[in-house]
Amino acid sequence: MKQRTIGKEVSYSGIGLHSGVVSTITFKPAPPNSGVRFIRKDIKNLPVIEADVDNVVEIFRGTTLGKNGVEVRTIEHVLASVYGLGLDNLTIELEGSEPPVGDGSSLLYVTLFEQAGIVEQDEEKSFYTLNTPVYYYAKEEDVYIIAFPSEETRITFTINYQHNMLKSQYISLDVNPETFKREICSARTFCFSHEVDFLKKKGLAKGGSLENAIVIDMDKIYAKDGLRFHNEFVRHKVLDLMGDLQLLGRQIKANIVAIKSGHRHNIGFLRHLKEVLGLKKYPLPAFKDKNIRVLDRAEIEKIIPHRYPFLFLDYVAISNNSVSSPGVHAIGYKYLSGEEEFFKGHFPQHPIMPGVLLVESMAQTACVLFLSRPELIGKLAYFVSIEDTKFRKPVIPPALLEFHIEVLRDRGRTGKIRGKAYSKNTLVAESEFLFTLVERERKDNGENSPNSNNIS
Repeated sequence: MKQRTIGKEVSYSGIGLHSGVVSTITFKPAPPNSGVRFIRKDIKNLPVIEADVDNVVEIFRGTTLGKNGVEVRTIEHVLASVYGLGLDNLTIELEGSEPPVGDGSSLLYVTLFEQAGIVEQDEEKSFYTLNTPVYYYAKEEDVYIIAFPSEETRITFTINYQHNMLKSQYISLDVNPETFKREICSARTFCFSHEVDFLKKKGLAKGGSLENAIVIDMDKIYAKDGLRFHNEFVRHKVLDLMGDLQLLGRQIKANIVAIKSGHRHNIGFLRHLKEVLGLKKYPLPAFKDKNIRVLDRAEIEKIIPHRYPFLFLDYVAISNNSVSSPGVHAIGYKYLSGEEEFFKGHFPQHPIMPGVLLVESMAQTACVLFLSRPELIGKLAYFVSIEDTKFRKPVIPPALLEFHIEVLRDRGRTGKIRGKAYSKNTLVAESEFLFTLVERERKDNGENSPNSNNIS
């Protein structure tokens, strides 16, 4: 499958839902692998804001992106059309802070993209995929989002309001351009009548009317020309979710189940998903020594078999000599956000990094150090012993952990290493361990190795 963009430039002017200001939006074709980005045409120097979840700065009644003090608001309906039609590369110029709302759905943007024509590009399209289910749960609101591994993309959504005119609605459908155009893109945004004054006081919904929104009263639903679907409300929630999903940067193949979610939880889920996929990037110290090689998450996964939720490294810096860092041959880095799965049980309301996982992280760093050697490709490392382990201080997130690995003995297929874990330049744990290397293809039953536990 090839990447896609639009065939020609196309523009539209209209009022913004929350700002109430008329703005002009212009869509332009973009080259392969450039992604989706917004450009504020009304601001000097034409600032660019990439459609990336890391740029989300506000999630109240819509998704707002911001960068260097410049914002674009309520972009979910635009991005839902990008996601739903399978576009990969697009430049979006905006004269104002908010796109036109149209009729409160994504129908306007689907129509514009079809007028411009959708064209395939030379580069192959790539997708994110999962090896294991990813769970997001907000206990206080009983909100769930779960992504299951799948060969295709499917969204199942349930809403449940305690309201006379809107209680529970449900939909489940495959995600592709045909179903998006037929089932989702024309579903309009909605609010309850008691929210209108509140939104006005917040400076929102200045451009809102029955021309671009559905209003639900205690005993009546106000919708221009009536509802377009019997379950239009849950369909619009799917539309919003698809718009937020575009902020991953590319589509994901997964079966996504969402219960009672909105923008705040959609973004929380995406940030967690980005951690799982190894997409989250964190700043590292600058290494002046050219002999230091830094491996990112993708390179680490090529060397060792560990995957979420048992991969505890974001980067590994490997030194090819001991001049710049005497005795230290590798440093592993792991950023703890506090959202990691193990913190849910260790411990609720008082998260502490388990000591055994500090040892595990040091071992994984050592594993990367040894198995990155060309002659050791295809091997696995097993613990022989863990010795002289000490835990100095508790690690409480958020924190950037460093795992310093010193090779004490290297005999090719066996070795001894010393690991030290640091947080905020403070030693928090240390240990020594022996290991042996075996063939990865070997079906080890435990009789021919010290034990059956992988070193990491």
